[in-house]
Amino acid sequence: MPARPRLTARTMSAVAAATGVAAAGVALQRRHLHTLAKDPDYTRLSKPLDGDPLAVVSADGTELHAEAFGPARAHTVLLAHGWTERLTFWGPLIERLIDRGQRVVAYDLRGHGSSGPAVDSDYSLDRFAEDVAAVLNAAVPQGERATVVGHSLGAMSIVAWAGAHDVAVHADAAALVNTGLGDLVAGSLLFGELARWMNHPRLSRAVLGFGAPLVPFSSPVSQALIRYAAFGPSATDGDVAFYERMLIDCPADVRAACGVALSDLDLWSAVAGLTVPTLVVAGDRDRLTPPEHGRRIAEALPHPAGLIVLEQTGHMSPLERPGELAEALDELIDGAASTADAAAAQP
Repeated sequence: MPARPRLTARTMSAVAAATGVAAAGVALQRRHLHTLAKDPDYTRLSKPLDGDPLAVVSADGTELHAEAFGPARAHTVLLAHGWTERLTFWGPLIERLIDRGQRVVAYDLRGHGSSGPAVDSDYSLDRFAEDVAAVLNAAVPQGERATVVGHSLGAMSIVAWAGAHDVAVHADAAALVNTGLGDLVAGSLLFGELARWMNHPRLSRAVLGFGAPLVPFSSPVSQALIRYAAFGPSATDGDVAFYERMLIDCPADVRAACGVALSDLDLWSAVAGLTVPTLVVAGDRDRLTPPEHGRRIAEALPHPAGLIVLEQTGHMSPLERPGELAEALDELIDGAASTADAAAAQP
């Protein structure tokens, strides 16, 4: 029989050290999860929204999940969330809009949340634009118009939709929140001075289209990275953990395919189609789509309704500043209604 390898004192010490590190890691993870479970913000944000489900089928056959909230006969606000999010992302804003008497319809982007994966794995902006059209057709009563609001990729979807549709037939106003219309890597503050070197198409595709599975559990390290990349300094641990769960749950292939679509994004010609009053909202600490993106969009709009730069706010304004965002939308909706009433009163 071959002799068994002898365990030296050095090897045994290394094994013991590795075991101790692993045990400490498990204990740290348990403490972290226990803390999250007791976090009041995380608990509040994680509660089911209990909207009325709406089944929507997009032009290419992709099945979309939408939910309606608030009074059925009220004015409709359509909410389109961002990349790696889901409709529950809008929970704090939905609550405030309902309190203001609005009917809210939110939907999961294709491949996200409870929506089905894209037919033919097509996550191009043209398909996201068709999804906006499909939800509006399914959710807004014929002859009425909605206020369309998008966050990040959701806002890009609205702009892409505007480039191919008569917006004023379906919408009375729009809001673009924490978004950009091109140069997402070069215009990001996330990578510092490296950003301008990473704007090569292949590098942009590699960065945004990174498709490796994420670690399937929360940790202090992952939360610190997400906080740095996506949130402002006043975001709570519950805010960060709530989004982190969405990011983890987003299928890796969907995350990567959307990232590839964003890597060569150029919607500057489509923005001319947003012919309704359009509000732009940015966060002054947004590293992903810094305020300069918002300023460029506001300057390019045919019917700008203002630019709001929220202080101490990162990329996640609907989570970080739902009250301020709801107030701004309320003013936008009231302004659009007054304009419509004045136009109707003219002979």
